[in-house]
Amino acid sequence: LRHLLLPLSCALPPSLAHPDRPPSPVNVTVTQLKANSATVSWDVPEGDVVIGYAILQQRQDGQMQRFIREVNTTNRACVLWDLAEDADYIIQVQSIGLYGESQASKRVHFRTLKETDRLPSNSSNQGDITMEGLDKDRQLQTGEIIIIVAVLLMWAAVIALFCRQYDIIKDNDSNNNKEKTKPSSEHSTPERPSGGLLRSKKKSPSVNIIEV
Repeated sequence: LRHLLLPLSCALPPSLAHPDRPPSPVNVTVTQLKANSATVSWDVPEGDVVIGYAILQQRQDGQMQRFIREVNTTNRACVLWDLAEDADYIIQVQSIGLYGESQASKRVHFRTLKETDRLPSNSSNQGDITMEGLDKDRQLQTGEIIIIVAVLLMWAAVIALFCRQYDIIKDNDSNNNKEKTKPSSEHSTPERPSGGLLRSKKKSPSVNIIEV
């Protein structure tokens, strides 16, 4: 009887073999893929008390492995940071309950993007829509820039015209002031110096001849 019960207990699912542990997370997905980061999210079956999560992150080539564990949280998502560019990764998620951890979820494979990429290659339709939105935004930005440049050029032309008119008016005013300040001696005859008030005219000496 003991030999019959032992294989039966080993064949039981983990949730039945350890009833106090929560079940494994489900619907594990990876979103917001970038060159050096990604976001992993999952769901927890209802009715189970889960106080945290644990994530096993590993590069497929085996060069790096990371274990993330967080308790006292109800989050169902986690940001994976410091990832290698254009590299393959495998992740598994565990739920942490009051009496232990669940079995690891199914392996999920994903690949980070290159620096030049913006959207995952497996979502072509979404990528087309997003690229169309980006093109529209670029067109709007280009139109706004053209309008701003045209307004600036118009203001520059107005300012240049105003400065030119101001210089012309200033030159005219300066010429008029010069003409008004010319001395009147140019049109009148200069006075000759009299040589002094006590100066008298010299008389030629008179000679009287007396005949005898």
